[in-house]
Amino acid sequence: MPGDGKICSFDCIYCECGFNKDHRPQMHRPTREQVAESLEAKLREMAADGEQPDVLTFAGNGEPTLHPHFAEIIDDTLRLRDLFAPKAKVSVLSNATAIYINKVREALMRVDNNILKLDTVDEDYIRQLDRPLGNYSVSSVIDYLKSFRGQVIIQTMFLAGTSNGRDMDNTAEQFISPWLNALKEINPRSVMIYTIDRDTPDHGLRKAAPEVLDAIKARVIGEGIECSASY
Repeated sequence: MPGDGKICSFDCIYCECGFNKDHRPQMHRPTREQVAESLEAKLREMAADGEQPDVLTFAGNGEPTLHPHFAEIIDDTLRLRDLFAPKAKVSVLSNATAIYINKVREALMRVDNNILKLDTVDEDYIRQLDRPLGNYSVSSVIDYLKSFRGQVIIQTMFLAGTSNGRDMDNTAEQFISPWLNALKEINPRSVMIYTIDRDTPDHGLRKAAPEVLDAIKARVIGEGIECSASY
């Protein structure tokens, strides 16, 4: 991603990086070659210091799968990982908006942890919370998530509070039950649920209570799916 801004296919009201309009980058995305060179230099430096990374994670200021050479960058990363830090895992945090692209989906299948977002299955709520840009269909995303045949980790944000006068609490049964049904269809390797941790650009939002997250976690586990909760 550019070092001076944010490029994302979502414009989430809870994003710790802020709203897209407030962080338009002036720099270009780094090229595939630049990413590989930087990663190799860092891994060489760590190896020289006797350090080994636990995980190499694609995340941060935007959506990593939007890079036009994302698949090739994953190839380079896996090659360098195997060469300099063979015990390290490679993870990708993605909002799943590009998984309809074959090369992106195949690249995500090659990493150790492909962590893909599904905040709810309510189309209207997603347009208020995640604010996807362009065409977005929850049912289509779920179908593509099912195509991973269990080799996927689902990540879901739960929160409370309001936005523009609307109640944004997605921990009620009207959200949880359909979401659980979708998880059963997707049959993910595991589920990661979490809540707000840093300041949000929409200041009306609040954290979901730990006991609420624990109750949701227990229901996921009750369906035979591994689940973790972060408060």
